[in-house]
Amino acid sequence: MNLSTEMSLPQTRESVLHYFEQVRRRYPSMVNFYSREPNEFVLEEEKDNGTYRWVGTETKRVNSGVVNPESYDSACQQHRAVLDLVPYELSVSPLDCESLSVMLGFDFAYKGNHNEILTEAIGIAPGLEKFANLPYGKVLSNEPAIQFSLDEECRTQCRIGFESRTNAYQIRTGEFTEDQLSVYLTVRRYDSLAPTETYVSEFDRLSSLCRDLVDEYLIESVLQPLQKTISLR
Repeated sequence: MNLSTEMSLPQTRESVLHYFEQVRRRYPSMVNFYSREPNEFVLEEEKDNGTYRWVGTETKRVNSGVVNPESYDSACQQHRAVLDLVPYELSVSPLDCESLSVMLGFDFAYKGNHNEILTEAIGIAPGLEKFANLPYGKVLSNEPAIQFSLDEECRTQCRIGFESRTNAYQIRTGEFTEDQLSVYLTVRRYDSLAPTETYVSEFDRLSSLCRDLVDEYLIESVLQPLQKTISLR
């Protein structure tokens, strides 16, 4: 979950620490607090078991994430807790919303050419297919993306994208390491909240849209074809 603000967040020592203390009260297992860059702070759980929670702040953004959550609902509970805190602990008014987004990421471990897998499972736009058959025309990058509106005003938008971690050196030498081929689905709402809206209620709407898009479209059209293609290699 990412909340981007129009104005800078409070950066005083007291404000930052008090906000993260309130998060830790709700999730006591978040014990690692550190600064990545000036005005960028992170509080997270231990990463040893492969699943962990984290919360962060930047100059004009509040972040919350769960890696390998127990369930979709358990991840959403954390994001609601964060959004319930930010108006009071970080003085983020509903007017201050530049955008609020929910992103779901799916990783497929594969030791091989990610671009070939994407081309085989997802395909290439018909107008570009001939380029893949050029002499020496090995595909070095195939990361299709589509973005579309979910309302008439184009304020709620969805983007589906891919991230291949195969590079030209690996393709040239044929030496691949097992890495993550990623699929991302993001639903984002732009502009300030209306007087009748809250960050929590708007998050619930966006997270519900995410879940519906995954269940009704992404699984059958993208995730299962990728899984099948990788399993056959």
